[in-house]
Amino acid sequence: MGVRAYLTDYSKGDRLSWYWRCFRWREQTKSKAARDILTFALNRMAHRHGGYIGNGAVISGTPLLPHGLHGIYISRYASIGTDCCIYQNVTIGEAGRIAPQIGDHCLIGAGAVIVGGVRIGNHVKIGAGTVVHCDIPDGCTVVAPPPRILVKGR
Repeated sequence: MGVRAYLTDYSKGDRLSWYWRCFRWREQTKSKAARDILTFALNRMAHRHGGYIGNGAVISGTPLLPHGLHGIYISRYASIGTDCCIYQNVTIGEAGRIAPQIGDHCLIGAGAVIVGGVRIGNHVKIGAGTVVHCDIPDGCTVVAPPPRILVKGR
């Protein structure tokens, strides 16, 4: 990949390797001053790309963000499993300091909203524009409105 293509991808928000590296450093650091500096840098990077990932969000592995951080809001109380794919304009919000717990290998479509203390199982697909406010078992596909479970099982 040429320098121009790399810079174009980076400016669009497609190159988030530096962001995730800083995210992991912030999780591992013991110094409050270093954590505050990394939090500031992470917030600036996310704001530049139009997204927000709260300080304290638990994200296992590196999620796949095909459109970068564009419009993605992840609450600081949220927990996201490994190898999740999150499209643009997704909100993973909290209700009374309780946020969703999302399992491993989930796909969350564009514009989906997941709010409150719900648990999303492993290998779940959430369709675009779905508002999820109830627990979803493993291996299901959910579409909206209202949230309906289409396929159960893998």
